[in-house]
Amino acid sequence: MKRVTVFFVLLLSCFAIISCGQTNDVHRLTQAAEQGDADAQYKLGMCYLSGLGVAQDSAEAAKWLRKAAEQGDAYVQFNLGMCYYNGLGVPQDYAEAAKWWRKAAEQGDADAQSRLGECYHYGEGVAQDYAEAVKWFRKAAEQGNADAQNDLGAFYNNGLGVAQDYAEAVKWFRKAAEPGNAEAQYNLGLSYYTGLGVAQDYAEAVKCWRKAAEQGNAEAQYNLGTCYYNGEGVAQDYAEAAYWFHKAAEQGDADGQYRLADLYYYKFYQQDKAVKLYKAAARQGHKEAQKTLITLGEEW
Repeated sequence: MKRVTVFFVLLLSCFAIISCGQTNDVHRLTQAAEQGDADAQYKLGMCYLSGLGVAQDSAEAAKWLRKAAEQGDAYVQFNLGMCYYNGLGVPQDYAEAAKWWRKAAEQGDADAQSRLGECYHYGEGVAQDYAEAVKWFRKAAEQGNADAQNDLGAFYNNGLGVAQDYAEAVKWFRKAAEPGNAEAQYNLGLSYYTGLGVAQDYAEAVKCWRKAAEQGNAEAQYNLGTCYYNGEGVAQDYAEAAYWFHKAAEQGDADGQYRLADLYYYKFYQQDKAVKLYKAAARQGHKEAQKTLITLGEEW
């Protein structure tokens, strides 16, 4: 699945930010950076990005990160790639992002390998190439990168760039799910629910979806609600189904809105709430919600 990262560097570079804040000596850092010290260039870039010790300036941040990246540090190259991907301090440029991620990936940086795999998956900055995406996902996955493990599992599940292999998909979903990757927990739940690559087990599906749902995964919240609605893997419980449909609906999930509306209309007899939810789903193009509203004589 495609991942969108915002202000990634602030999350990945706590050490650099702390250094700026503790020394409060950006002048000394600037002197070292101007003399070519790559670590100082990186930290100075982080100070400008975060606004610690200097006025926040994304363009100045990108300038110093580029100087450090050109000296070959894979971690800095990865972050500079993120600047280009998100348009932080530089014009958004997927090709330039892919270029810097490749430099870092070739040095073994797992995060860069994973992001380069995403570029090949979606054809961002490079020609779309599923086999090449698999190559980079595998490199990152073998280093324990959970996002890449999940992506590799998805490629095996769908036969993209590799021969379709449901058991291999489950293997990688499980590796990513165990440390808490919500998308992988959702995907592993699907495998248990459908019985593809693993013995069908609704109770295990529920366990996986609950873990993902508790992390805010809307698809897992919807599926967990469906299990409670149908009594699959859990005792049938309309109140619990409504709880999880509501969680999904709050995130704008049209299926969640529709199923919650059904519960309000047919089980809880709260037609006004039901109609509002049907309309919310219908406005997103949900065909069943639209049909229901036509039957009810309602517009959306």
